[in-house]
This record gives sequence, structure tokens and C-alpha cells, in this order.
Amino acid sequence: MRMDIAMNVHVTDKRPLALRMENITKRFRGVVALDQVSFDLQAGEVVALVGENGAGKSTLMKILSGAYQCDGGKIELFGKMLARANPQQILDLGVAVIYQELLLANDLTVAENIYLGRLPKTRSGLIDWNAVHAGARRAIARLGFDIASDAKVGDLSVAHRQIVEIAKAMSRDARIVVLDEPSAVLGDSELQSLFGIIAKLAEEGVSFIYISHRLEEIFAISHRTVVLRDGRCVAIAKTGDLTKDKLVKMMVGREMSSVYPDRQPRIGPPALSVQNLTNPWLKDTSLTVRQGEILGVCGLAGSGRTELLRALCGVDGAKSKSFTCGDLNSMPTSPKQALAHGIGLLPEDRRHQGLFIEQDLAFNIAIAGLGAIRRRGFLSRRAETRMAKAYIDQLRVKTPGPRETIGNLSGGNQQKCVLAKLLNAGCKVLLIDEPTRGVDIGARREIYQLLVDLADRQGLAIIIVSSELPEVIGLCDRTLVMRAGRITGELMRGEMSEERIMHAATD
Repeated sequence: MRMDIAMNVHVTDKRPLALRMENITKRFRGVVALDQVSFDLQAGEVVALVGENGAGKSTLMKILSGAYQCDGGKIELFGKMLARANPQQILDLGVAVIYQELLLANDLTVAENIYLGRLPKTRSGLIDWNAVHAGARRAIARLGFDIASDAKVGDLSVAHRQIVEIAKAMSRDARIVVLDEPSAVLGDSELQSLFGIIAKLAEEGVSFIYISHRLEEIFAISHRTVVLRDGRCVAIAKTGDLTKDKLVKMMVGREMSSVYPDRQPRIGPPALSVQNLTNPWLKDTSLTVRQGEILGVCGLAGSGRTELLRALCGVDGAKSKSFTCGDLNSMPTSPKQALAHGIGLLPEDRRHQGLFIEQDLAFNIAIAGLGAIRRRGFLSRRAETRMAKAYIDQLRVKTPGPRETIGNLSGGNQQKCVLAKLLNAGCKVLLIDEPTRGVDIGARREIYQLLVDLADRQGLAIIIVSSELPEVIGLCDRTLVMRAGRITGELMRGEMSEERIMHAATD
């Protein structure tokens, strides 16, 4: 992915402080989540907040937002000491926090979401719908996007829902904006637009706290970087003085020799083959993935990459000239049929589409393969627990146990549990959409190693859709590039480069 936006705003100590958090401490059930964390933020500055999952980033931002109260320390906001405040008061003071898990009402329109809780009214006391939609259109256009204000949010792509969330914050004229993994679902061009908006607003004095696991973004967008590890602030530095290797070492406390594991691929016969796949989003798309192969699919947002995976596992209807996967000789008509023939999808939005977030790990892992825990016609809780423990050990899931609520796990460990569910169902073809979305640098390498082991040692066929080009280049044996619902390029491992992929995706 190319990062062409560079921060040119000169930030000095002469700029007024927008925020100072000093010696912030927070405990949960006797466990220290934050241990005397301090940092400040100047007007018009972009500060990157980085660290592995569990380092304390989200806890610190929830304290800033008023969702949590700190157990020790103090907060100075725009020159005034901040007493205990609730989230609404923090919003009114000019701080907007956009979390990775979007807080949108899917059954409402874009305009209604942007003005939720503050709908303008006419003199007669009725809602001024003209003003609502006009304001929403301005907020969306300010970000460089064209999304209908009357569109239902639930019908939008994940990327466009992210844009609506950002537009909602911008429409409040926030003076400090916290962005938690904003780029996790954005394509290259969309990300460049977002960075352009951040740079413009920073010049106007708006401050940003930017949280991301994508280190190239940190170097492209931030003035300073704050590094958290195990609840402590271990470094604050000018981003320009850092290198990627130095930053990774600060985050994980050790050297990371290589993010991508060595491969010893053993490519076998075709595991899945489709010819002339067609539906409203795809046009005569053909591909073959072999046993033991990791096949990448990439392209700009809207190119049809996610729609391809959804069609292959029967989520969206599609027709094809031919389709073969094991003993299945026609397009699957439902995810249930696809799963029964060994085709499993790990979706982009794992929390809402891949997991029962309020249930425990054992339930989530077992749900797609209940036959393995059935005893004399009844489901065995003991067998379910034993099976879940086996996958927890195999995939190195960090959890107190199989009965832990899965929503309490980090993003990387949730991703491993979705993978465990597919393996438990006996899948031989894995369709994985954004395998490391919202996953920290340490957990990424673990996921990459798991995928390599599944392909190289167990012979599974894996198709990966990713918006991160280094991920595709570092992990895949072969890559297909898509544009406008068609495959426009095919590159083997030694041929891949960001330039060649982008050339095929845009020409």
C-alpha cells in the first residue's frame, strides 16, 4: 500500500496544549491495566498511539472519552482540569472518539446516524429533515466521498459505514478526534482521502490521536508516537526519528526477525475450481486454488474481492459455467451447503458475521460441527469443552479457558477462534477476508504462521482477500488482482510487487 500523504504541519512547544493526561492509572479486579501513563497533545498535532493488543490503548481512550473513570492521575483538557465527566459531556467539550467497532444504527439512514441525538428542528418544533440531509451531505462531501444521505446504513459496505462514523464526528466540529483503527476496512484510495482530510484539519488546529496496527500509516500521518506496553508508557518520540524495526521492538519488547514465516509449499491438485462465475457484482470470473496453496485476491474497494468469497461459499447467489470442489459439482446455494462440502468463510466483519459475541469460546468453536460433540443423540458439554481446549492449544489462543466469553478476547484471538470453528467443521478450503484486520503486530505473525502450517503441513487450500499489499506479497504463492468485478491480473510469488499489483488494479 502506498502512503503518499505526509504531515507537513510544523508542531512546536509554542502551540497551545489541547490535552494532557498525567500519571493515569486504572485497575480492573486488582489487575493494573494502566500504570501511571502520561502524554500530551498539542493543537493541530497528530499523535500515534501504538502497542500490542492488551497494552492499554483502548482503556486509556475510554478514560479520555468518559466511558471509564481513572483510579489515579489527572486530565487537563483545553487548559482546564477535567473532573469526572460522562461521555456526553466529553462530546460537548469537543472530543470525539471513533472506536474500531462502529457505533451506528443499521436500520437508520446515513443522515439520521450523523445527527442522532441532535436532530435540528424547525421553528414549529418539527424535525427539519431538509437540514438533516443537507448537513449529512456536507459532512460526507468534506471527507471526499459520495454516499447517499437517505441510504440505510445497514445496506452500506463496511468501508462506507466507517466513513459515516467519521463524518458524524466531523459534523460535531470536534477539536480532538480519536481514530481507533480507522483504516482497517479502507482501500488505498479511500485511505489517501482520509489522510488528506486529517492533514487539512490538522492545519486548522484540530488534534488527532491515531491508533493503528499498520506501522506504515504511523510514519505517514503522525508527528509523534506514544508507545504503550503492558499498561505502561515505554516511549514518546518524534515519528521521524523512529524506524519500523525500532518501533516494533518498543511495542513487543523483543526483536521481530520477520513478520512473514518461511514457506515450504507443497502444491497439490485443484481443491476448488470455478469458470465464468457471474452475479450482479462479478463478471465471468474464473479461478482455481490448489491443495496446499495460499492464493491472494486484491484490488481497490469495490473491485469485487469480498463479493467473490461470498459467492464461492453460497452467501450471494451466482451462476457459473462449471464449479468443482470435492464431490460438489455446482455452485453452493447456501453457506450450510458449502460448509458441508468443506468450504468455509472467515468474514471481514468477524464480530457480527463470524461470532456469537456474547457466547463463550467453546460454543463458538463447536457451533459449525456439532456432530463431533453429539453423544447418543444429545450434545455433550464435556465433549464440547474438551474439543475447544484442543483447538485453543493448537491455535495458541490466549484465554482464561474455553468458557470465557469470546467478546472479552483481543481481535487476534477472536480471529483464531473463527478459524478454529472452520477447522472443527472439517473445512478443506478456507476463504479468509482480511485475515489481520485490527490485529496487532505480534498476533499477526502468529496468524500468518497458522495459515502457513495449515497450507504447508495439512494441505488446505486458502484464498485470502487483503487490502494490505505487503501481506499479500509476503504470504501468498499466487495473487489475482480484481477490478470492477473482473480478474485483471495474475502474479506468481516472484513477480509480485506493490507497483505491479496497483497497475493491474487501476488500469
